[in-house]
Amino acid sequence: MKIGIVGLGRMGMNIAKRLLRDNHEVVAYNRTSEKTRLIEREGATGAYSFDQLIEQLDTPAIVWLMLPAGEIIDKHIEILLPLMKEGDILIDGGNTFYKDDLRRAELLSSKGIRFLDIGVSGGIWGLKEGFCLMVGGDRETFQEVEPLLKSLAPNENGYMYCGPTGAGHYVKMIHNGIEYGLMQAYAEGFELLRASEFGKEIDFSEIARLWNNGSVIRSWLLELLERAFKEDPGLESIIGYVEDSGEGRWTLQEAIRLNVPADILALSLFKRFRSRQDESFADKVLAALRAQFGGHRVLKKQQ
Repeated sequence: MKIGIVGLGRMGMNIAKRLLRDNHEVVAYNRTSEKTRLIEREGATGAYSFDQLIEQLDTPAIVWLMLPAGEIIDKHIEILLPLMKEGDILIDGGNTFYKDDLRRAELLSSKGIRFLDIGVSGGIWGLKEGFCLMVGGDRETFQEVEPLLKSLAPNENGYMYCGPTGAGHYVKMIHNGIEYGLMQAYAEGFELLRASEFGKEIDFSEIARLWNNGSVIRSWLLELLERAFKEDPGLESIIGYVEDSGEGRWTLQEAIRLNVPADILALSLFKRFRSRQDESFADKVLAALRAQFGGHRVLKKQQ
């Protein structure tokens, strides 16, 4: 099959490479032409304008956006809309909020353009291991692009039709919320190990390796932790500043909307906020209160 890829960040580049490896034809466009030239060396056809991208695709055209969530996707759709024809397929493979899918699908549908939202998990390892794909939209359109999904997934169980428009990104949103909680649990567990009387003797990379052999907490995240500890045993080179890309917030908003308790998700998201504070004012308030009601010692800055 022939597909147009728009957005050659690390994920977009790896998706393009994996499709090329499975003998699909890829026409690639990126805002900066340097990355387009890079994927051309891998066998893709380069496009240096949106017109050129669409002209080089078959009918119906299949265009896959791998772009950051938000306004940038709307801007790309605004440019592509007059260039695409009735029956063409537009795919959003980024981490988009599902309600934006509903709005965009309605707009595209009014022009006869079909839309799929595909949540993509696999990160920088997707090229080697394959991507987990969560698909929302029209089932017949899903079946039409299924050969592409088979090439991207690690096996026949690595992709799934999740339901109508928005379902793919909704499932991916919940996936990322769960990921937040798992990561926080591992982080706190290893911090406890480090603080213990055994902390100086324990090889954390070996603990991660051990737990991945028969343990109920084994996971790919532990494999990645093993790798990280081997590269930097004390993580001395890393600053503990943790970003969030939005999916955890959206998942928590959904928990509130649906009256579903999501304690672990909420705490893991707030822990990420806490990581960005050099010195929390809330912690200062706690220390001051302890001093006021109980005469507890307060550490003060040197003048």
